[in-house]
Amino acid sequence: MLSKLMRSGAYAALAGFAALALASCGDVPIEGSYPDDKTGSGYYDPTGSNKPAENTIFGNGGSGGLDLFGSSKKDDNPGGGGGIGVNSFLWRATLDTLGFMPLASADPFGGVIITDWYSAPTVPDERFKATVYILDRRLRADGIKVAVFKQAKGQNGEWQDAAVAPDTMTKLEDAILTRARQLRIDSSAR
Repeated sequence: MLSKLMRSGAYAALAGFAALALASCGDVPIEGSYPDDKTGSGYYDPTGSNKPAENTIFGNGGSGGLDLFGSSKKDDNPGGGGGIGVNSFLWRATLDTLGFMPLASADPFGGVIITDWYSAPTVPDERFKATVYILDRRLRADGIKVAVFKQAKGQNGEWQDAAVAPDTMTKLEDAILTRARQLRIDSSAR
C-alpha cells in the first residue's frame, strides 16, 4: 500500500513538472504562423536582436521574473559569453594559457578549470597541477584566482608534495589576464 502511494506521489510530481514545462511554452508561435518574408511582426528572430524583452519561465526578464539559465543581455554581461556563467575572455585566456597541460575538468558555469598532472620533458622528476577559479563576469584583475600544486619524485620513486615558488600563482594570473586583454582588444577591433 505504501509503495502504491509513493508511486502515485512520484507520478503527481512528474505530471506537475510536465504541466509547468508546457505552460511556459504558451508564447511560442507554432510553425505554421511563421511568415515567408522575414520582415513581418510574427518573424521569430533566433538571435533576439529584435526582441524587446527576454522572456523567462516565470515572467519577463525585465519585470523581475525568475531566470533559470542566466541572462544573455549585453548590458548584463559586458565580458560576452551569454552561454557560460563567467567572463568569456578570462575563460578562453585560461584555456589558452594552460593549453600545454592536460585538462581534467572544466565547468563553464561555475568558472572552475582543473588540469591534470603535467611533467615538463626537461624536468621529468617534477610535475605540476593547476586549478583556476574565475570569480567574476567582468574582466577584472581580481576576477581570477589560481592555485598551483607541485610534486617531486622522492628517493623511492613515489611522488611527494613539494613547495611551489611563491610568485608562480601571480605570474600565471598575470599571463591569463594579459591574454584576456588581448582577446578583448581583438574582439573589439572586428
